[in-house]
Amino acid sequence: MIPEKMLQVLKHEGVVAIATQGDGGPHLVNTWNSYLQITQDGKLLIPAGYMNTTEANLAKNSKCLITVGSREVEGYHGPGTGFLIEGAAVFVKSGLQFDAIKGKFPWARAALEVTINSVTQTL
Repeated sequence: MIPEKMLQVLKHEGVVAIATQGDGGPHLVNTWNSYLQITQDGKLLIPAGYMNTTEANLAKNSKCLITVGSREVEGYHGPGTGFLIEGAAVFVKSGLQFDAIKGKFPWARAALEVTINSVTQTL
């Protein structure tokens, strides 16, 4: 499900944007490519330090959009590529997925677990 080129992108640092829908409209938070982990079953795990509004939004509507990119990976038209990930997300605060995130990022209060519905290369 995850394209090889996106896996290449995740090997380089870049900004990740996570969009959720709230009562007042869209909400965005950022993290780093290097923080994203991929589970054996193809889900994304993202450490959450704060992300309180994101958590509240996902409790009402689990849909999210995520973008990742890097200037270091060749895209359609030259250096740099990015991806749009559409999925459903939940905050996980115990269990194996949380333990994996907490072990690598001690500051994490939860793991944002994203079940990917689609991945589209955008650049």
